[in-house]
Formats: sequence, C-alpha cells, structure tokens
Amino acid sequence: MKKVFATLTVLAMLTFGSAAVMAQDAAAPAEAAVEQVDENAADEALVVEEDVTDEDIQEIAAADKEPGGLAALHKTLKTKFIEGGAPFMALTLVTLIFGLALCIERIIYLSLSKTNTKALLEKIELALKEGGIEAALEVCRNTRGPVAAIFFQGLSRYDEGIEVVEKTVSSYGGVQLGLLEKNLSWISLFISIAPSLGFLGTIIGMIEAFDKIQQVGDISAQVVAGGIKVALLTTLLGLIIAIVLQLFYNYILSLIEGLVNEMEDSSISLLDIVVEYDAAQKKK
Repeated sequence: MKKVFATLTVLAMLTFGSAAVMAQDAAAPAEAAVEQVDENAADEALVVEEDVTDEDIQEIAAADKEPGGLAALHKTLKTKFIEGGAPFMALTLVTLIFGLALCIERIIYLSLSKTNTKALLEKIELALKEGGIEAALEVCRNTRGPVAAIFFQGLSRYDEGIEVVEKTVSSYGGVQLGLLEKNLSWISLFISIAPSLGFLGTIIGMIEAFDKIQQVGDISAQVVAGGIKVALLTTLLGLIIAIVLQLFYNYILSLIEGLVNEMEDSSISLLDIVVEYDAAQKKK
C-alpha cells in the first residue's frame, strides 16, 4: 500500500513539475513581447519629444488659453470699455439704450399703423350704398390705424358739406402726421449727443495725458499713450452709437413717408367716394 502511495506521489511531482516548466516556457515569449512593445513605445516617445520644440509647446498652451467666439468678443469689449473709462463710457452707452428704446417703440407703432387702404375703401363704399354714413362710420370705427381715423373724422362732418369734409380730412391728416413723428426729436437728440460725448471724452483724455507729462517732466510714449487711448475709445463708442441710431432713424422716416403717401392717396379716393355718394343722394 505504501508503495502505491509512493508511486502516486512521484507521478504527481513529475506531472506538476512538467506543467510548471511548460508554463514558464510559454510565459517567456509573452514577457519578451511585452518588453519589446515597451521598448518601442519608449523609443516613439523619445522621437515625439525630440520633434516637439519649445515654440510648439507655447503655441499649444496659448491655443488652450485663448477663448473663442462670443466669449472672446465679450472679453475684448469689456476690456476696452474699462480702458476707456467706465463711468464716462457708461454715460455714453446710456444714449444708445434710450435711443434704441425709442426707435423700437416707433417701429412697433408704425408697423401697427399700416392699413390695407384698398380693402378699407371698398368696405366704406359698400357701407355707404347699403347703410349710409352711419354704416361707413362703423367700418372706420372698427378699423385700426391713422387712415381709418382720418376717414372717421371726415365722414362725421358729412352733414356740413363736402368742403368741410375735405378740410377736416386735410387737418386731421396733419394731426396723425404729428402722432407718427412722435419722439423723433428725442432720437435725433441722442444721435447728436452720442458723438458729442465721445469728443468730450477725447478732450478729457488729452488733458489727462498732458497732466501726466507735466507731472513726469518728460514726454514719454507710455505716458502719452494712456490718455490718447482713452480719448480714442470714447470717440469710437460715440461714433458707433450715432451710426446705429442714425440707421434706425432713417428707417423710421421711410416708414413714416410710406404711411403719409398712403394717407394722402386714400384721402383723395375717399373724397371721390363721398362726392359720388352725395350726388346719388341728391338724385333721390
């Protein structure tokens, strides 16, 4: 029995020993391959490090730090705003805020004042034939815009004669024109104030530059550049604001001109309709 156990023990030892030898033999090529890969990677890293120069590293770092798009624009504008003198630049910017507010209000008002005058005249003519002056007044009352308001005032004076209707239409047209041009004087004022404030900043900047020269006792480019920079930035902002508001102002004027031409043309057509209606009434 002991011989059997001894034999089995010897066989087991031989078996495990051969397995271990085989495992070591199999692991050796794998370890060699790993070592070869590590050596190749190290060589490639050395090559990359040798190819990358200090200038490349600086460019990469600068690209990572550099903001893009709106962030860069916002940062630049903020920097220039502060360099130009925040209190004075803010005062100049106020003219842009109020000017744009008035421009937007006028554009909305004028856009809502547009009327399909051709359709309105057709409704008034039909109403006069079917229901008379009262029906035509009701059509004007239910229509929005200065043209309908002028028609209403003219038709309401029909009982006083055609000449009175014509004078009323002409007079009330002037009233509506005044409403269309409301606040334009304020917009024009802001257009004039913005560059004036910019030029005022120019003068203040130059005075500061000469004060610094006097304190230093010598003309230095660095000393003079600071005051001149403030002067140029305030002037630039004032001119940009004036240009923007001027564009809106001219656009508003074009809208008003279109509405005035429409009012005049439609008023003539209304008088023709009223004259025709009056002639028909007299025949009856």
